[in-house]
Amino acid sequence: MTGLIQANAEARRIRALFEAQGAQIVETDILQPAETLLDLYGEDIRARAYVTYDGLRGEMMLRPDFTVPVVQWHMETNAEPARYTYSGKVFRMQEDDTSRPNEYVQVGYEVFDGKAPNHADAEVFTLISKALEGLPVRAATGDLGILMAAVRGLSTTEARKAALLRHIWRPRRFRALLDRFGGKTPVPASRTALLASDDPFKGIDTSHGVRTRAEVEARIDALREDAAAAPIASEQIALLDEILSLRETSPNVLSHLRDIAVDMPSIGAAVQRFSQRLEALSKAGIDVDALDFEGNFGRTTLEYYDGFVFGFYADKRPDLPPVASGGRYDALTHVLGRGRAVPAVGGVIRPELVLALRDTL
Repeated sequence: MTGLIQANAEARRIRALFEAQGAQIVETDILQPAETLLDLYGEDIRARAYVTYDGLRGEMMLRPDFTVPVVQWHMETNAEPARYTYSGKVFRMQEDDTSRPNEYVQVGYEVFDGKAPNHADAEVFTLISKALEGLPVRAATGDLGILMAAVRGLSTTEARKAALLRHIWRPRRFRALLDRFGGKTPVPASRTALLASDDPFKGIDTSHGVRTRAEVEARIDALREDAAAAPIASEQIALLDEILSLRETSPNVLSHLRDIAVDMPSIGAAVQRFSQRLEALSKAGIDVDALDFEGNFGRTTLEYYDGFVFGFYADKRPDLPPVASGGRYDALTHVLGRGRAVPAVGGVIRPELVLALRDTL
């Protein structure tokens, strides 16, 4: 109980910093409708959510984070620009590591402002950094927007690009697809036989299947289209791998990305946004010359991030989860806004981890 009291007190301290920046305090229900929201979190959170059933309201879940319900509330009720802060418990099962808590306090800051997205990115990162000032933490950053732009620029079918984009947050599956689309791995013999058959349904009873015959036929047509497509050029895959392998200070990464953009012009606009973000961060007082950037960063986090991503980690405690994390999630506002999108970025801090690190000083 004492630990929770201290975590709540620390959350109030952090939240006061966010309020001083002009953020409005918002609250969300602990129980959230599961049907709509679970699909927005991704596989990791879906597997760890506490889900129950309400006879009147249907499937419900204990909130696994604040961002999605805050975005949903904002898109239904408010105009831009807007800044919000919140604090309270979130709930996630910890099946792989029982030493980690399955309920803990989060305090966050969200910005909805389309006038200057790069400045909003810098504002959120700088404010989170200020809240952690004096603690032994290192910052890591990335940009999923650059990776997505690279995938969209590949010379291949739209179906293949859609599949790769869908699995960006599943690195192993993404790699397997990229190898297959690049011709590095053979097509399974069962699929080859299926596609070679004049009548794939001959001798098969489809009346009791989960999918209709029309759905199966559509899937087979898609597989035939994919089989007929030329492999993705090895040069393009090499450029994509080069982006994913980048792990240096931000200015050095920017220089590398500008070189890559010469051969992969689809990332040009995203690289320009990265450059502008670094300028905004520098003006906000962040030492960008020492700011780490990882091309692979953010691919195992929440699936609604689609641009700038960041995390703050304890220098000497690699066993701990991120003390703070966040990023840009423009596409999420489009989904919850039913076609209306608003550039948005936010971040969260775990106050009990802040307290744990402060005790080590």
